[in-house]
Amino acid sequence: MLPARQVLRQNAADATDRLVLAYDERFLRRKRLTCDSGASVMVDLPETVSLNDGDALITDDGRKLAIVAGDEPVVIVKGNLPRLAWHIGNRHTPCEVTPTHLVIRRDHVLETMLRGLGADLTLALSPFRPEGGAYGHGRTLGHSHD
Repeated sequence: MLPARQVLRQNAADATDRLVLAYDERFLRRKRLTCDSGASVMVDLPETVSLNDGDALITDDGRKLAIVAGDEPVVIVKGNLPRLAWHIGNRHTPCEVTPTHLVIRRDHVLETMLRGLGADLTLALSPFRPEGGAYGHGRTLGHSHD
């Protein structure tokens, strides 16, 4: 099993193999993963990181492994995007933002809320690439309203 201890941000262009991971799987520190080729890799990073589509892991023998966002159940949200984005954000829900639509992971409670706000929802199976935190790379983890 190959150890991987280094992350390269947005630098997977010449990778020798791929790791296809869903959103939750791209948040890790130490974990055994299987590449597309079937090779096993042991990710062993100094701290927990949020990997993005297009990042790469470097193995101890110098191989570059591309991080690819895998398909997962999502909802494509259309309608009054500023209003809908506000309500999604108010619930601290990861959200992918595009000029024409929003994307969230499947959640029946949020889907009901969004329909009630007049949103047009389309269920899909596709990669989920939400916005990162406002103050740096990766996810915004819990915070306080105190």
